[in-house]
Amino acid sequence: MQFTSTRNNNLTVSFSQAVRDCIPDDGGVFVPSSIEDMRRWIYYIDETTPFASIAGSLTSALMHEEFSPIICETIATAAFPVAPVVRQLDGSLFMMEMYHGFTGCHRDYGVSYLVSYLETTLQLKGGKAVFVDFTHGGLGALMSKLLKGKKNIKAVLVYKKGTVRGLDEDSLAWNGGNIYPVEMEGSEAEIKAAISEVFADRNFVQQHGLTVANTTNVCRLLGQIFFFPYSFAQVKNKFNGEFYYAMGAGNYGSLIAGLYSWRFALPVNGFYVPSTAALARSANGAPVVLDSIVELEKRGETNPAVPANLERLESFFGKNEMMMRNFIYPCDVSEAQRDAAAKELYMKFGIFADKDTASAYAVVKENCSEVYDEDGAFILTAYNHPSLSSDYCRHVIGEAPEMPEEIKASFVPVELKRPSVSGASELRKIVEGLWN
Repeated sequence: MQFTSTRNNNLTVSFSQAVRDCIPDDGGVFVPSSIEDMRRWIYYIDETTPFASIAGSLTSALMHEEFSPIICETIATAAFPVAPVVRQLDGSLFMMEMYHGFTGCHRDYGVSYLVSYLETTLQLKGGKAVFVDFTHGGLGALMSKLLKGKKNIKAVLVYKKGTVRGLDEDSLAWNGGNIYPVEMEGSEAEIKAAISEVFADRNFVQQHGLTVANTTNVCRLLGQIFFFPYSFAQVKNKFNGEFYYAMGAGNYGSLIAGLYSWRFALPVNGFYVPSTAALARSANGAPVVLDSIVELEKRGETNPAVPANLERLESFFGKNEMMMRNFIYPCDVSEAQRDAAAKELYMKFGIFADKDTASAYAVVKENCSEVYDEDGAFILTAYNHPSLSSDYCRHVIGEAPEMPEEIKASFVPVELKRPSVSGASELRKIVEGLWN
């Protein structure tokens, strides 16, 4: 599969280059230039097909020009000792729990796939890779697990002061591990700007193999695509009508991953999301991307520390507003509607919901009569374990779910006892000394 830039259709690179370079020179983000028709394969899989097997088959279909099926299977098997859970709530409503991973977040799957891909391909082709990412702490806890024993990958993780957590002592670079955590003074925006400044030096990025673990990296995004054929395989023999996904907004990574799945010929009929300032609904009901007011060619470069999935969404539909209107359904959801939906999920199904899941269910409630009247069904997505939103659950429902021990471990604070760094120049020095 070949990739191009959202801002230059004439650019064509391999998947490997898109992953390693991360950001095209024109400042856009990488998107597939063509996508395989997976119709026969999609209709072949069913509820007995393991998640890792689906990921391996899809990896092979996408990367057959670069890697053998055995290598592709190796990448997926190493990445996914875990699997999401899909269950039927009632006759026309299913739920996909995407948080059965390492730290209770759907992010676990995409990052694990990215790490597995990089380690496998670096072993084959040579070279090193370094993640440079901002984190509130959860990514660090995940990386602490995923990078253990890796020979070719390290990570410089940047935290606001006092937010380091979930790191195993053995994973720290000064103890022989692969993670170099640093604390930086300033706001989140200022820290992300410093990371962006590091990536602005293209020669430095290539020399040290820098990349990011957020969905700016197309491989991280690919790891989220697997959720959709897997959930379809789980429900296709339980319902014969049309399928729609209802999902929280997040950074729209799951939405664009679902759209790419549709391009693979996944028989999904649309995606319902809560409206936000970035993606809303016009007076005539059409989805509107606020950023589209400014043409792509006139925007600043993508900040690698900030996922640019809305730009991918614009690129996906191009100027075809009608096509976008028939697949994306932003819906206004008030706080009262969201909280009422959270209560109903608990009362009817015994499900604790965070704000994203509750908002997605509120969208289902607002649109179910229209979908169900057309013999349709919803697949409701739950991104993160509800115990990560215990305060919200307790406030709305009156009680909170118990937090699993593996998630508790990701919240254990870590005191670095090292000086804070002040900006991009100090980050560069840390990168330069990583392999020494």
